[in-house]
Amino acid sequence: MTKTSRSLAAGLALIASLGLAPNLLSVRAYAVDNMASADAPDLSGPRAKIKAKNYVGAIEDLKKIADTNQHADVYNLLGYSLRKNGDFKTALTYYTKALEFDPNHRAAREYLGELYVETGNLDKAKEQLTALAKLCPSGCEEREDLQKAIGGRTSSN
Repeated sequence: MTKTSRSLAAGLALIASLGLAPNLLSVRAYAVDNMASADAPDLSGPRAKIKAKNYVGAIEDLKKIADTNQHADVYNLLGYSLRKNGDFKTALTYYTKALEFDPNHRAAREYLGELYVETGNLDKAKEQLTALAKLCPSGCEEREDLQKAIGGRTSSN
């Protein structure tokens, strides 16, 4: 047994001894906005505030981060927080900015689509769903979530 395989075996034994193995199988995949890009700044503080529904606090933190870090994840979370706080117009600006930095940012596409659903523009929401279908043809959480949001609406403006 090599040193690496012994380390792996020891780690798996520790996980099993702590009773964590069943939990590993049931862990739900995180949405893209919950996973840090390799080059993203630390967004754990704003994410914690978003999880606590403290959108004003998250907006304050994210604006400070955005002053020194131009990154799709920052702009996406800023758009999300603004949308959840009811500022659809500014949220749209930040989602657009996130997609300028990363046109394949699945979370930004989902959240932009949800903004369009919330503002009654189903045609634009469906455009985002089409983009997500191209980004993840086998399906992904963002695509499923946006599909559900659109499915709950029957008319568009």
